[in-house]
Amino acid sequence: MALVAALALPASVAVAQEGPQMGLQRVELSAGMHRIDAQVAMAPEERQIGLMFRKDMPQHEGMLFVFEQPAQQCFWMKNTLLPLTAAFVADDGAIVNLADMKPQTLDSHCSSKPVRYVLEMNQGWFAKKGIKAGTKLAGTPFSHK
Repeated sequence: MALVAALALPASVAVAQEGPQMGLQRVELSAGMHRIDAQVAMAPEERQIGLMFRKDMPQHEGMLFVFEQPAQQCFWMKNTLLPLTAAFVADDGAIVNLADMKPQTLDSHCSSKPVRYVLEMNQGWFAKKGIKAGTKLAGTPFSHK
């Protein structure tokens, strides 16, 4: 049954499984001494796909979701195979809150206040580095006035 459903998917979805994130712009961020190589998802379709279908991601890599306006941002893990932690980030780079997210679930994980940025990393990355709410991230997205 699953095979029949998979064959019925449009070609664009099948191609997406091979890495829809490949052409995204990258930005270097840091959390103290820890460097992050983040793919940037700015367009609505890039944000919608996010890290879907990725089977692995290097520990120092992540994805930065950029929204037009600060708002309560909510994320789920539909078609996402990796366990992730989302850091909801204010305009100044301060982490507002963190949420661990289980693969392939529809549970909603939301920012505790309006934010414009969300950084997804492999689950446990923030905890292993001692990065918590209130920690400031640095990088070009957060350096505007």
